[in-house]
Amino acid sequence: MAKAVVEGVKSVQGVEVRLSTDINVTPEELASEEAIVVGMPTYHHDMARSMKSLLEEVAVKEIDLRGKIGASFGSYGWSGEAPRLILEIMENRFGMKVLKPPLLARYTPDEKGLRECRRLGKSVAEHVQKSP
Repeated sequence: MAKAVVEGVKSVQGVEVRLSTDINVTPEELASEEAIVVGMPTYHHDMARSMKSLLEEVAVKEIDLRGKIGASFGSYGWSGEAPRLILEIMENRFGMKVLKPPLLARYTPDEKGLRECRRLGKSVAEHVQKSP
């Protein structure tokens, strides 16, 4: 899903994208980005502990993410809460401009789901271009 989102971003000229496949991003690195797109599967009706820790660290360090573009996506088996929770935190805690709703795929995304991922990436890139 993340690779398809990246493809969508790359379809818009003039927008750079960086893919991190694990939670090795620091809060300070997030502050330097114009947009943040988080992919997270749902486990036991929640996001992974590593993502919770990163978001808590952003809050504790008072990293300013206000006004940045935010989006989330993820797969799920039964419920799909993780992308919704992440988007809610981005909007309500960090004051980000989020693209709603989060993109959800049940189990493994099919080709239609991957097209939606590319569409999400393209939309994020277009919002970045329009941002002051």
